[in-house]
Amino acid sequence: MIQQYIEEAVKKADYKRLEDGTWFCKISELKGVWANGNTIESCREELIEVLEEWLLLKIKDDDPIPTLNGVGLSLKKLAG
Repeated sequence: MIQQYIEEAVKKADYKRLEDGTWFCKISELKGVWANGNTIESCREELIEVLEEWLLLKIKDDDPIPTLNGVGLSLKKLAG
């Protein structure tokens, strides 16, 4: 489920080549999820790492996670 969410999120990424030749990308629907890299692939890899950390923080803080293209994450709390 998390992998599917990450795949959908990365599809929504906007990439831009900067004047210095490096790359910048962000997922506008997910505030704070952005990355940069020397190549478009390294930028994408960094974006996935940032997204994974962002998701872990959202889960830890019990913050809402937006649905993307009909894909959402629903977590159940365990009693205890």
